[in-house]
Amino acid sequence: MVVGSWLQSPFGPFADVMIETTKGERLLLAPNDKVAEFVSQTYTFDRVELTPVTVEHRPDGFAVRAQGLRVDGDLGGPAPFDWLLRLVPAPVATAPAWLGTINPIAARLVSGVRTAGSAGNGRREYYGVRRTRRITAVHASFRGADLGRLTALEPPVRFGFSSAPTTPQMVSVTTTIVLP
Repeated sequence: MVVGSWLQSPFGPFADVMIETTKGERLLLAPNDKVAEFVSQTYTFDRVELTPVTVEHRPDGFAVRAQGLRVDGDLGGPAPFDWLLRLVPAPVATAPAWLGTINPIAARLVSGVRTAGSAGNGRREYYGVRRTRRITAVHASFRGADLGRLTALEPPVRFGFSSAPTTPQMVSVTTTIVLP
């Protein structure tokens, strides 16, 4: 599961959830038609559902709510490589030229993760990660089923050109999508 909590976007603030089930189905939970259309034209899903999605941020954790989805998580200290991310000034860390240059390095440091790639419908996408924190505990259910204990992300999710880190984390990222 990848939760997006977008404080700024061309659509205003919103939250969405990308889920890949154990059977490989990719599901997008989006708050409205405009967000659903843009996200599903950038990433690959088998199904899209419109539903209110809320994310509450707390200093020590977070809560995610959507129709049939309930996630409560606890946060710990910095995740691996957070110290390295903080060395790069924000304007550089989010610049597409920089992200294209460091993409091969990021892919070697964090398996499955890319900072630049080809997104859906001829779009180019860049992920400028600024901070990371460990997720230390999660209590989650989806459509009445307990999702079990916190574990490594294995296999990688298949929504787009990049997966999420294998260790559960909250990541502060600036996403740039260049339209054709």
